[in-house]
Amino acid sequence: MVLAKNKKALFNYEILEKLEAGIALSGAEVKSVKLKQISLKGSFVTFTNDEPFLVNAYITPYKTAKKSQVSYNPERKRKLLMHKKEINRLRGKIEAEGLTITPISVYTKNNLIKVEIGLARGKKKYEKRETIKKRDIDRRIKERMKRI
Repeated sequence: MVLAKNKKALFNYEILEKLEAGIALSGAEVKSVKLKQISLKGSFVTFTNDEPFLVNAYITPYKTAKKSQVSYNPERKRKLLMHKKEINRLRGKIEAEGLTITPISVYTKNNLIKVEIGLARGKKKYEKRETIKKRDIDRRIKERMKRI
């Protein structure tokens, strides 16, 4: 079940490769995420001490856990759980080719919360315009097909 999507990432970046990663959350954060109270808008993945972290993902504080979340920061860095081999390969591609890693969606898989991340290249302005144009043409075709 998809809990959140990052629509801006799909518009602003060309996704070259998709990967799945676990995410380290506190108990109250897990409950909040399962209630779909997460936003990936403006979030990205960085590396600190050879470990990937999800930055700027906003998770709303869980309402019934206010006492245990006294000094809770909803935009804190959250560690992504991946195999060492995957981490090293991603770091190499980022440094060599100048790509970025962006979260695409958050979903549940066997009661675990997973993040789909994408190795991405930024789109130019003309590429974004082409995307808008293509989407508009597809929408018009669908409308005409419904009339027939």
